[in-house]
Amino acid sequence: MSEDDSIPLIGQVVRIMQGREAGQYAVVIKMIDDRYVLLADGEKRKYDRPKKKNLHHIEIMDYISPEVQNSLLETGRVTNGKLRFAIAKFVNEVVTDLKKGDQHDGERRCN
Repeated sequence: MSEDDSIPLIGQVVRIMQGREAGQYAVVIKMIDDRYVLLADGEKRKYDRPKKKNLHHIEIMDYISPEVQNSLLETGRVTNGKLRFAIAKFVNEVVTDLKKGDQHDGERRCN
């Protein structure tokens, strides 16, 4: 897992792999140090109460939300609506495409 060794950027979408929220997506809103980040999703985890997560407990997705990143860099804050929008956009574009690919692979194996 070389992805665990890389450091996510602010505004990057990650999948939580360990803990109560495992399997859910969140956005990196702050780097604490080289081991921990603060995550928020705009719904359960609002910007004002982010979740501190170990980098080894998240999977870094290859998607950075420009809206969230710009807002955090310019003002130091981001709205919960933007966080929800970023995750919804990621799920609709990337995750849906991955699932379509998986379905086609499954169909080929069955035939």
